[in-house]
Amino acid sequence: MTALIEAEGLAKYFGRFSALRDLRLSVPRGQFIALFGRNGAGKTTFLRILAGLSRPSAGSARIQDARPGSVSARALVGYLSHNTALYLDLTALENLRFYARLLDLGLGDSDLEERIARVGLAGRGREPVRNYSRGMQQRLAIARAFLHDPSLLLLDEPFTGLDQEGTDLLRSYLNESRSRGKTCLMAIHDAPLGYSLADRLVVIEKGVVAIDLPRQSVTLEEFQSRYRALTEDR
Repeated sequence: MTALIEAEGLAKYFGRFSALRDLRLSVPRGQFIALFGRNGAGKTTFLRILAGLSRPSAGSARIQDARPGSVSARALVGYLSHNTALYLDLTALENLRFYARLLDLGLGDSDLEERIARVGLAGRGREPVRNYSRGMQQRLAIARAFLHDPSLLLLDEPFTGLDQEGTDLLRSYLNESRSRGKTCLMAIHDAPLGYSLADRLVVIEKGVVAIDLPRQSVTLEEFQSRYRALTEDR
């Protein structure tokens, strides 16, 4: 399969701390990767580099032969984090309208209201986002991430703050995306949930890829055992 993402020797330094060091990963089109690792292992830094929100200190990353953050790469990427990055003083509709114009989507308010309703916020689109609960804000962030039907989803703990209904909603989005051949990298701590969604299991430890397995090659229990063995007493 043709690779959509190529990361070669990625490193990211914050002073003397190395968030990433010589990370290498190739991601074929249409693959769903669950990205595991302890807090501080480098998962978020890696996703932020791919999303164009941070630059590597060394090495390179390419998305469909384009530099992350470039206009052509941004058009492919839907980014969703536990930090919603919404404009709290704007309404839900105004938030989506801003991103639709930024991406030159040509979506009218009726289209945006439909997206808002799809994530369970029907009738709340004209309220300031600061009035929303944490879970409602995450739902709106889901609508924004999928607004332009991206080919590549970069998800950083996307289930954070969601209730069961919101979790089911996001799973539905992800299953639909997977069935349509979208590519996805999802950082997640919940091993059973990540295992159930992914085609490939990748663990980052101390800034490098330490485990990289097709999901069908291991049971959940076997994967969890290998993960614990890697991270304990380190």
